[in-house]
Amino acid sequence: MGAYLKEFPTVALRGLTVLPGMVTHFDMSREKSIRAVEASLASDSQIFLVTQKNINDSDPKVNGLYKHGVVASIKQVIKLKNEVVRVVVEGRQRAELAYVADNPNFIQATVIVLDEEPHGLSQEVEAAMLRMTQEKLMAYCVENPKVAKELAKQAALANTLDALLKLIANELPMEYTDRQQILDAKNIQQRYEVIVDLMVMETEVTRVHNELQQKLKDKVDKNQREYILREEIKIIREELGEDDSEKEIENYYQQLEALEADEEIKDKIRSQIERYKNVGSNPSESSVVRTYIETLLDLPWNKRSVDNVDLKNAKAILNEDHYGMDDVKERVLEFLAVRHMTDKGKAPIICLVGPPGTGKTSIGRSIARALEKQYVRISLGGVRDEAEIRGHRRTYIGAMPGRIVQGLRQAATSNPLMLFDEIDKLGSDYKGDPTSAMLEVLDAEQNNKFMDHYVDLPVDLSEVMFLATANDAGNIPKPLLDRMEIIEVSSYTANEKLHIAKNHLVKKQREQHGLKNNQAIFSDAVLSRIISGYTREAGVRSLERKLGEVCRKVAREIFEGEKKAVRLTEKSLEKYLGKERYHIDLKNEQDEIGIVRGLAWTSVGGDTLQIEVNIMPGKGEFVLTGKLGDVMKESAQAGISYIRSIADQYGIKPEFFRENDIHIHIPEGAVPKDGPSAGITMATAMLSAITKTPVRADIAMTGEITLRGRVLPIGGLKEKLLAAQMAGMKIICVPKANEKDVEEISEEIKAGMEIYPVSSMEEVLKLAFVRV
Repeated sequence: MGAYLKEFPTVALRGLTVLPGMVTHFDMSREKSIRAVEASLASDSQIFLVTQKNINDSDPKVNGLYKHGVVASIKQVIKLKNEVVRVVVEGRQRAELAYVADNPNFIQATVIVLDEEPHGLSQEVEAAMLRMTQEKLMAYCVENPKVAKELAKQAALANTLDALLKLIANELPMEYTDRQQILDAKNIQQRYEVIVDLMVMETEVTRVHNELQQKLKDKVDKNQREYILREEIKIIREELGEDDSEKEIENYYQQLEALEADEEIKDKIRSQIERYKNVGSNPSESSVVRTYIETLLDLPWNKRSVDNVDLKNAKAILNEDHYGMDDVKERVLEFLAVRHMTDKGKAPIICLVGPPGTGKTSIGRSIARALEKQYVRISLGGVRDEAEIRGHRRTYIGAMPGRIVQGLRQAATSNPLMLFDEIDKLGSDYKGDPTSAMLEVLDAEQNNKFMDHYVDLPVDLSEVMFLATANDAGNIPKPLLDRMEIIEVSSYTANEKLHIAKNHLVKKQREQHGLKNNQAIFSDAVLSRIISGYTREAGVRSLERKLGEVCRKVAREIFEGEKKAVRLTEKSLEKYLGKERYHIDLKNEQDEIGIVRGLAWTSVGGDTLQIEVNIMPGKGEFVLTGKLGDVMKESAQAGISYIRSIADQYGIKPEFFRENDIHIHIPEGAVPKDGPSAGITMATAMLSAITKTPVRADIAMTGEITLRGRVLPIGGLKEKLLAAQMAGMKIICVPKANEKDVEEISEEIKAGMEIYPVSSMEEVLKLAFVRV
């Protein structure tokens, strides 16, 4: 017959969607709906049922109705109480709402009555879809046993896909919006997809719900059972006169007898055990006392480990674990020698100061292994509360000992090696100053009776070997710094990094990535290229990460069967690490006017800074660019004042400084630069530009300048000389006051360079200027 237009009385349903073939009922109380039913009964009992989108809308308009509804036959009308009418209907055909006529009594809609579109499915496809629907229905029935029995019987009678889909759509419990999706489907394929998706979703939701319900039931049953058992045990123990607290107290007394401690300590613990006996009826107080007793019994009051004083063994272990660090190793060996000679040498308080990644923290574990001491690491970065060091008073809820006492408890000996990591990052706030608490810990004259607020008994720290680390000694408060022995851990040279990578890092990364020694082979040339081209740091942390990156990619290639082993070469390195990230700023090819190479210390080691000066006609302005800090700006001002004071010696006219502008620039303007070591460099560059005198391309210098031209000392000399060597500089000017530092630097770093100690600018200019 095909689709056709027809006018029907219409009822807007709330929260209900009727499908073709469905027999159902609904109740009405709206006047318009009742009149529509009466009009239908007066003609052919056919009515158009469509669902409204908002169930709270009492008078829906056309745009408030869904597009598709169903033409239904009215089977029965029953009048109930309170002017409510119940209507029994049977859905006949899908229909599409075309428009609504202007009828004040009820909704009169013209609809397009739709026939089912031919699906064009082959027998095989239809059979597969039928089987899939049956499987999903069975899965649904498994999770919903209440629905399963009746629905399974009816499904067995449905021998076609269309019949089965109609049965599921009409009988399966679902929301009216889900049935509306089924009604909107144009053909059997769309209806199949909607119904199967709904069944899968409902099955999964029901499964999860059932699991949660079962877990909740099991938990409740378990808690109830445990409660009953505990009550029974309690009654049985009361009948037998037994109590757990008695056994616990007995156990405490046994531990006290075995404890290696002074009588004063034992008496205090004994009194606390007696107190615990008397507060047994008060759970909150007994818990506090019990925790305190257990803490005191766990502390190693007089329990000491025996140090290994074999110097050869200690030296071998330190050399095995770390390359370089000669000062640290020497200090540890000296301590061992004194301990052997005196039987009880004073435990040293060593502070290792140096850039990140230089092995300061890891040396602590190596020293502990060499001495056969227990190792305790305490990180102080960001600690602001004094109670972190001294502990909380027991009057506070949740009170606990400080980190020092907890470290001793962890070590279980009174003479461990205790490492304070990042001691320069200690802070302070309204809760107290932990730095002040650390003074007592690190003072060898008073730490034999360290008072922790929680323990409230003197704790002997005199035999603890303290080791601290810091990045910058300038950030450590002076009183605290005065109690420690400072050992500088400076940047590694490229050669040292090569040895560390060969002896330690490559092996470590191979093991971490499951590679054998012959599966990832690094030559010295490859390691040197990674060090120079892919890392720029004082330590070796980035180097280790880069080696790990290579090993990860090699491991993948081997696992995927592409290769059995990889021998890294300089050419293949780019494949694993990409383009080189860093390039050494080599010395200039020729002597130039107004350009001088300075030396700088940074947090990642040394670097060279090329300072450029231009002279331009102007009004005597003095311009500095390159994101310079206040110290460097003041150095430049001091330099120009010195130059003006010696202008006569170089034939510079007084009006020169009024008629010309001087512009000092240090490249890499985005990088902040500051520090008292560029004074002589800027002064040399300015005088070169003013007098048009070239400066040697192979000279580099560092030092601060005074108004009278004196050269003041600087820091970080090793890192600066290392940077100069890598840049290919031949002549280095350093302050005369740093001459002793030059002697301590290894020949490996100074090789190929002539280092001149200078005390005045005249000496600097003699070395730097090229006389024509």
